Amino acid sequence: MTQTIRIDGRVIGAGHSPYFIAEISGNHNGEIERAFKLIDAAKDAGADAVKLQTYTADTITIDHDGPGFVIEGGLWNGRKLYELYQEAHTPWEWHPALFEYARKAGIACFSSPFDYSAIDMLERLGTPAYKIASFEIVDTPLIRYAAKTGKPLVISTGMAVRAEIDSAVAAARQGSAGIALLHCISGYPAPVEEANLLRIPALAQNYDCPIGLSDHTLGVEASIAAVALGAAIIEKHITLARADGGPDAAFSLEPNELTRLVKGARAAFAALGSAEYGRTASEEGSMAFRRSLYAVRDIATGEAFTDANVRSIRPGFGLPPSRLPEILGAHAARQIARGTPLSVELIDKERS
Repeated sequence: MTQTIRIDGRVIGAGHSPYFIAEISGNHNGEIERAFKLIDAAKDAGADAVKLQTYTADTITIDHDGPGFVIEGGLWNGRKLYELYQEAHTPWEWHPALFEYARKAGIACFSSPFDYSAIDMLERLGTPAYKIASFEIVDTPLIRYAAKTGKPLVISTGMAVRAEIDSAVAAARQGSAGIALLHCISGYPAPVEEANLLRIPALAQNYDCPIGLSDHTLGVEASIAAVALGAAIIEKHITLARADGGPDAAFSLEPNELTRLVKGARAAFAALGSAEYGRTASEEGSMAFRRSLYAVRDIATGEAFTDANVRSIRPGFGLPPSRLPEILGAHAARQIARGTPLSVELIDKERS
């Protein structure tokens, strides 16, 4: 498995600028024009891709109100699964128009499929990649089916234990053009104190693929911190305005916040730089303000250097302070005026 993947020609992985996915999910609120505006907002904010979710209520669940089919607690408390998915799904007949709109806008578009028929339809649309949602990471047949398309797979790991991630990775290797794993906390919203961002370097140590974050915390701080920990992909939900409501609006970013995230995370990536020791270009000018050895009194030819006439002071054009012990007690080769930086030429080598 390679350490980088490509989505729509964009290289993703360690050493490359973070890849930003704006998740539209159900925040179109049933209006295709709103979905178009979300694509524009993602592009304007600097995101690399927009992501859809491809399912219907019938492909993801059944119409039932028995135990387990009605949500208890959380953001969607009391909602029937079937009704929630009816509200939140992106109509399949919209997909061609959304893919085409994104192409014209110059932003990648792909989706999370939730059954084989969704993959078949997305293949017909020329999707450049597939996203496997956290809840589907245990559906290895679905992962294998997506992998056989030869497209890269981005897999969220929310709720998954190590064995489940291993199984998903093994399934994804059966044909895909590489995978990426996204650390994810599947809470909606996820408390920032549960973000557990240290899993990002742990995943990178255990899996030879790009690692990222699917972030359900409020705000942008966790995502920016994730980039500092090595995240190569950031996925965030986007909404035009949280006040407009929608299934995922409460934990989604508004366009100006997505802009702030992209700028902040790219700055964090740029700040990582190199682990090599040595001066940077911006530090060269500061070298003048280091301490060095200077004559702080007039010194006559042949006079001994002492603590009284030589000190370590700023600026930094003299000998380094580490030379002071060997210079004390040596003698001046010629007359030295106060304020002169000491150099080897000023030391009488015959009397030193």
